[in-house]
Amino acid sequence: MAFLVIDIGNTRLKWGLYEQGQPGAALLAHGAVPLEDIDHLWETDWSRLSRRPVAMLGCVVAGEAIKRRVEEQLLQGWGLRPHWMSATAFGGGVINGYEHPQRLGADRWAAIIGARQHALRVSPENPPPVLAVMVGTAVTVDSVDASGRFLGGLILPGFGLMYRALESGTAGLKVPTGEVRDFPTNTSDALMSGGTDAIAGAIERTMRRLRVACGRDPLLIMSGGAVSRLSHVEELPALVVENLIFEGLLTLAGNASKNEA
Repeated sequence: MAFLVIDIGNTRLKWGLYEQGQPGAALLAHGAVPLEDIDHLWETDWSRLSRRPVAMLGCVVAGEAIKRRVEEQLLQGWGLRPHWMSATAFGGGVINGYEHPQRLGADRWAAIIGARQHALRVSPENPPPVLAVMVGTAVTVDSVDASGRFLGGLILPGFGLMYRALESGTAGLKVPTGEVRDFPTNTSDALMSGGTDAIAGAIERTMRRLRVACGRDPLLIMSGGAVSRLSHVEELPALVVENLIFEGLLTLAGNASKNEA
């Protein structure tokens, strides 16, 4: 009963094959490919799997053309009917407080649901509020209160977008290769430190707001392809989760199975 989850982001497609479509299922295999290489995903990755998935669930932010190219390989390779999730008013134990719930990005919704599951594991009877941070091409900082209501969140440029904007919009600045310093004394360190402090500062400010709104310390969860650039920041005592979006997808898949039973 292997189950496939797919996260098609802005720059990469990430996939995971699990023992079943349930939270906590064992991860059998996983991988990631740049979007420019997805036409070869079947021959390079999926055709070599020893287990055939019987169902799948995915989220997409990259657009319809990319999604169709993945669907063709699912159908031709496994005869697998694709299922793509989108944000709803309620799902996975979370109430969606977005002004227009369906306009919330599917990847954000899955990450929020995954983060809420971690809060419930901390204390099923009295879960803490949780801040879900995804660090990728863009950075999202999403707040969920103790009752499971998604309060809202931030979207800001990721490290690469920030540095490329500086490189293209200013004279003489290049994408940095420096270090994060408290008091940078060269341009490369200044750029690297500025980007880190900008993102970390947004997270810290939101943590304070969520603490005031809920009256207790939130659980900070971070994930995403560039999360290692923030995991060393002492002011951010975070639980780093490698596959937060996958955990949200498995939660939604498990709930769907219960409803069908």
